[in-house]
Amino acid sequence: MTDYSMIHKPVLLEECVELVTPAISGAGGVVVDCTLGLAGHATAFLAAAPAAHLIGIDRDAEALAMATQRMRDAGFADRFTPVHAAFDELSDVLDGLHIRRVHAVFMDLGLSSLQIDESERGFSYAHDAPLDMRMDASQELTAERVLAEYGEHDLERIFRAYGEERFSWQIAREVVRRREREPLVTSRQLNALVDEVVPQAHRPAGNPAKRVFQALRIEVNGELDKLARTLPQAALHLAPHGRIVVESYHSLEDRTVKTFMNQGLHADVPAGLPVIPDDAQPFFRALTRGARKASAEQIAANPRSASVRLRGVELVRPIPARFRRRFDDMADGMANDTARGKAHGAQQGTSANGRNR
Repeated sequence: MTDYSMIHKPVLLEECVELVTPAISGAGGVVVDCTLGLAGHATAFLAAAPAAHLIGIDRDAEALAMATQRMRDAGFADRFTPVHAAFDELSDVLDGLHIRRVHAVFMDLGLSSLQIDESERGFSYAHDAPLDMRMDASQELTAERVLAEYGEHDLERIFRAYGEERFSWQIAREVVRRREREPLVTSRQLNALVDEVVPQAHRPAGNPAKRVFQALRIEVNGELDKLARTLPQAALHLAPHGRIVVESYHSLEDRTVKTFMNQGLHADVPAGLPVIPDDAQPFFRALTRGARKASAEQIAANPRSASVRLRGVELVRPIPARFRRRFDDMADGMANDTARGKAHGAQQGTSANGRNR
């Protein structure tokens, strides 16, 4: 039997169980773990709620297989449904299972230990590996293709928007210049390039390439777009007093989660209105005071928790019709077209060699 504790340490495990369990403890409780990974959080949810059923979604087939075996080993196989999908397919997954309402939706947006530790995936700048970075190995777009085919302006935009990299233009220019001599295919090459471009006096703590790696990973996997589409789907499928709990690991993710949750945490009226109509009352209740962070002791025990931000909300009244319409549009991507256009650009015609996704 595999000792999963040796390869996977769930972040803020007790806090997540504390937030999720009250919603799924009753008979027929259903929780969706949209980012199953190696099922560290998922097994804890089922252990804490003996009557609950968990639907585990993951786009990484290898992780899904390992998580499924872990559920069998833990004796939870009859209360677990694995699904190979991206988390923004949440509504389709639930429709396919003939499930209309769920009691909790959980998301851990960090890379799984499997993805980080398997060096051939190229997620980590700490290992020399091919520049792959795909969470779903069946998709075509890789980090290597982004670096080889995107134009200078698109690369600059990605590094700036997704990595918040101060020297995004300089790095993009050097990528385009250097790839004319040799293809950029390994993390070692990219590390060296960024190391040469970013001035010593203006480097963040740690590896200077970490922001560039983050930006490439987000672009390759469409992470922010998927997150923005998944949150409204989760809300629309919540049962009364259902909960959404999300762990984010960088400011762009946390901002997306916070912005979405805030829509239901405040009265939908102009400031100073003396009477708040019933249909304008908040429909979410905050489960965390702001974003919960890891303590110094937790960071020492699990360094990957250093950047985590944990937020949760509970559905306390039906979502008003206008918000349901808005969430439907967001789930379809309509409300995010402008943002996506700015973030992704029109790649056809702006890339150096053109590409198809």
